[in-house]
Amino acid sequence: MASMRDIKRRRASVQSTGQITKAMKLVATVKLQKAKNRALQSKEYFNCMYKTVISLLAKSANTSNIYTQAPESNRKAVVVITSNRGLAGGYNSNVVKLITQNEELKKEDLDIYTIGKKGQEFLSRRGYRIVEDRSELMEEFTYADAIKLCNKLLASYEEGEVGEIYIAYTNFKNTVSHIPTLLKLLPILETDDDSMDEGKNDDLIMNFEPDDEEALQLIIPKYVASLLHGALIEATAAENGARMQAMDSATNNAEEMIDKLTLKYNRARQGSITQELTEIIAGAEAIS
Repeated sequence: MASMRDIKRRRASVQSTGQITKAMKLVATVKLQKAKNRALQSKEYFNCMYKTVISLLAKSANTSNIYTQAPESNRKAVVVITSNRGLAGGYNSNVVKLITQNEELKKEDLDIYTIGKKGQEFLSRRGYRIVEDRSELMEEFTYADAIKLCNKLLASYEEGEVGEIYIAYTNFKNTVSHIPTLLKLLPILETDDDSMDEGKNDDLIMNFEPDDEEALQLIIPKYVASLLHGALIEATAAENGARMQAMDSATNNAEEMIDKLTLKYNRARQGSITQELTEIIAGAEAIS
């Protein structure tokens, strides 16, 4: 049985850990409020942009452009957005599982663009090809940063180095609900148009002014950059939400452990006092 001194030291250690997790929870809560507002403001634009361009490209399937044709290359470019820090529950592992547990994404066919050290470290250790690491964007990012990454992805796609482009990130639904999401950006095939299930005319002709190639060269970069930027915003909010929940759970666990150790300490102290009293009484009886 542990001594009173050992129990006391363990309790002090758990109290110190609980204070740290409580402070981290408060920091994550403050960051979450700012990131949450930004994510909710951008979500409608994010969804509208995706559905609009999906519909536009799907209805342009008869035009001769690389954005609506079946890919010739088997390689796939995947932008993986995780965090630079741990202590966020299953936030990072859930995103990585979108890559490692997807049978359609074979390791040898993937070009990985990582944003976040945790994803980069995990995938590189398992032999995935990391084309570029932009982990610094998780600290601070702008729309211009999304455009730079977008240009590299599109250059690789247009040159035929990759045949598909994906984003793996965490969709921020609300404070307690975060959904790991693998989103396909390009190419857009007719079967990808969800809006066609809403009773719209499948034979609708899409007319472009100027011509379709010139219009798509203007639209596609904005589309990809907007979705990358939106995914970064949502991932930031989801990360802080996950860390707040993890630290709240850790703080509660620390409080429960402190209560158990306090009870254990009191029982040991009571047992020690009882033993001392028994020894005193026995000694007094022996003298008398």
